[in-house]
Order: sequence, then structure tokens, then C-alpha cells
Amino acid sequence: MDLEGGGEDRWVFGYGSLMWRPGFPFIDRRTAVLHGRRRAFCIYSVHHRGTYERPGLVLGLAPGGAVRGMAYRVAASEWPGVYAYLREREQPTETYFETSREVKLDADGSDGQRKVPALVFLSDMKHSQWAGALTLEQQAALIAGAKGLSGPNIDYLRDLVLHLREGGVRDVAMEKLLKMVEAIESTAPQS
Repeated sequence: MDLEGGGEDRWVFGYGSLMWRPGFPFIDRRTAVLHGRRRAFCIYSVHHRGTYERPGLVLGLAPGGAVRGMAYRVAASEWPGVYAYLREREQPTETYFETSREVKLDADGSDGQRKVPALVFLSDMKHSQWAGALTLEQQAALIAGAKGLSGPNIDYLRDLVLHLREGGVRDVAMEKLLKMVEAIESTAPQS
């Protein structure tokens, strides 16, 4: 799939805030699964949810497993603008690389499950913001108190847990992480 070119409708796969706040026009929205990657707090955030002085953490797609997210079909006529928007939103420090991966769309009333190529932002494990495999305790310490241009890091985690629940996904590790961050923030001195 040519990521920049036009001519046909395109799919975009979201596994974090794109699931609940895509911010671009789309003509279809379906739950979908990407195999070979898993959702993880593995990217130091120095822009949206932290700063260079006090990094937070955001989600990335770490190798292994599978991840349930949301796939959006974008009309060919809208693609150039949507692609430019996504590059600006997702790549402020170029911590991801853009690629096309096959995602499996959940069945919809009109058609069954099928696979489609989708634009996916994969974590660049060679980038200086790659945090790698952190324990829940390390993740909680980084998320608690971190703030960036898009607000407090804990809000990002809360939104994730809430929207996963609304989508029927119970992520025990993310829910435990949220409780840990809330506990840290409840005992931190207020500034």
C-alpha cells in the first residue's frame, strides 16, 4: 500500500487515543485486531504527555502478541489531508515508523470478518524515546505527575482503560497500572 498516494479508500489502525479521538473524517469504523504486536506503555513522551525535563509514557506497539483496536476507512478524496494530520499528530518526535500491516476487521452486520491493509504506527525500538519493557512499578512512576501539551499523563491512561472497557476489553494490567498511578498521585504533594 502506497501510504501517500491516492486513488482508493484507505484504512488506519488505532490502538490508543485514535480509538476514541480519531480527529479525522472517516466513512467506516470497525473494531479490528493486529497480530504480531501488543499495546504497551513503551514510549517516553516528551511532547503530548510529558516534557524533556519530566518525561511521561505513551502507548506504542511492542513486538509479540496481538492487539485489539479500531480501524477507520478513509475516503480516497480525504486521504491526503488525513495522512498529513496523522503525521503531525503521531510523529512530533518521529518515535514511530509508518507502515502498512494487515488487520482483521470484526464482522459487521453487512459482511463477515475480513483482512485489510491499514496504516499502522509501529514503535521504533532504535529511537531514543523507546522505553522498552518496563515493570508496572516503573510505568506508574513515570506516568504519575507527568504532564505535556495534551494534558496529564494519567488522563491518557484513564481514557485508555475507560474506552477499552466500553469496547468490551478488560485489560487487567492496564487497570492495575491505573490504580497504582492513582495511589501515587493521591499521596503526592499538590503544587
